[in-house]
Amino acid sequence: MTVNQGARARLGSVHIALLRGINVGGKHRLPMADLVAMFREAGCGDVRSYIQSGNVLFSADATLFRRVPGLISEAILDRFGFAAPVLTRSVAELADIAAHNPFVDDGVDAKTLHVAFLLDRPGKARIAALDPDRSPPDEFVVRGREIYLRCPNGMGRSKLTAPYFDSTLQTTSTARNWNTVRKLLELARGG
Repeated sequence: MTVNQGARARLGSVHIALLRGINVGGKHRLPMADLVAMFREAGCGDVRSYIQSGNVLFSADATLFRRVPGLISEAILDRFGFAAPVLTRSVAELADIAAHNPFVDDGVDAKTLHVAFLLDRPGKARIAALDPDRSPPDEFVVRGREIYLRCPNGMGRSKLTAPYFDSTLQTTSTARNWNTVRKLLELARGG
């Protein structure tokens, strides 16, 4: 066992944090180096960010993993003065998400696919309140704490927005494109 493997075994498994509403410039500016430092200060190991939009991979035991969203949200508010929701998934959860995208099919352009990660699992009545015809030709499927999206004309033109899902489902969401989801899984698995 290498030193890094030993440290990882003590810290627990790899997890993914997905932050909403942060940017590297402009409003809600949060440099990734500062975000990585916050995770380290919280006690996480093997911390690294992926692209400049609030994706963090980290190691933590089960107790710390449950506390990370609150610890990081509080640190961002204290240091930067704005609230940034932090959603987490385990590698197993992310693998399950990647394996069950109903829109992945031969011939489907991966650029049209996205996943909205939800803080809470919505109830059946809330899901039923979503309008499947809100933004044709866009499609969505809610499964557990995720919304799978296919937006042929791009997310920028879709009416299937975070505010719409958040208000209808009474939760908090943050979306990632399909290529980011796959890359995060690859990195979390050691790629």
